[in-house]
Amino acid sequence: CISFFFNGFKFYEFDFISFHSKHGDHFFQFANWNLSSSTVEESETDSEESDVSGSDGDDTSWISWFCNLRGNEFFCEVDDDYIQDDFNLCGLSSQVPYYDYALDLILDVDSSHGDMFTEEQNELVESAAEMLYGLIHARYILTSKGMAAMLEKYKNYDFGRCPRVYCAGQPCLPVGQSDIPRSSTVKIYCPRCEDIYYPRSKYQDIDGAYFGTTFPHLFLMTYGHLKPHKASQSYVPRVFGFKLHKP
Repeated sequence: CISFFFNGFKFYEFDFISFHSKHGDHFFQFANWNLSSSTVEESETDSEESDVSGSDGDDTSWISWFCNLRGNEFFCEVDDDYIQDDFNLCGLSSQVPYYDYALDLILDVDSSHGDMFTEEQNELVESAAEMLYGLIHARYILTSKGMAAMLEKYKNYDFGRCPRVYCAGQPCLPVGQSDIPRSSTVKIYCPRCEDIYYPRSKYQDIDGAYFGTTFPHLFLMTYGHLKPHKASQSYVPRVFGFKLHKP
């Protein structure tokens, strides 16, 4: 901690803080500036969201850590019991490299592979764990528990609103254009105009297969009372007040 004084009064101080991410190999360092209360009573704290939230304690699970990463707000937390049932993971071992190691990482199972693998291999395991969790997630959100978790996010507008003016801020649902990984990124589906749109930029790198093509439609069938009336208004182009003739 270093402090600066001006005419005998402390003007400001800053701390250099370093920490180690529980699930990463990199150290981070930053300067935390604190203005003295003798000069400024309040400081502006409106800053970018942390890349990781809620992962301060050693007891944080990998699933909670992953879902709380900035940009992963579309994901819900999959129950451990669901993941531990081999039936629910049928067919995924052939799609995901380092499958067993990735599964151990997701379930926080102690493994010695970190000592045997190179740094590059450990990074591949981390990447495989994210892919495996995404594919498990696509299946989980089609279950009653998964839909209930996504319902809370839908009610909180976590998936965003339709950008179309005549949809009047209709909340959207995440959808994939393909169930095959790495085919397309996630989009948001509007139940009112029944069209899809790009989400906010921080979500545009998420694989659409992690939500699948079925979810929003099965969700609205399950919670039929949430399905809005189809948009009746549409924009009419005019020139000097006259409607354009459609050929």
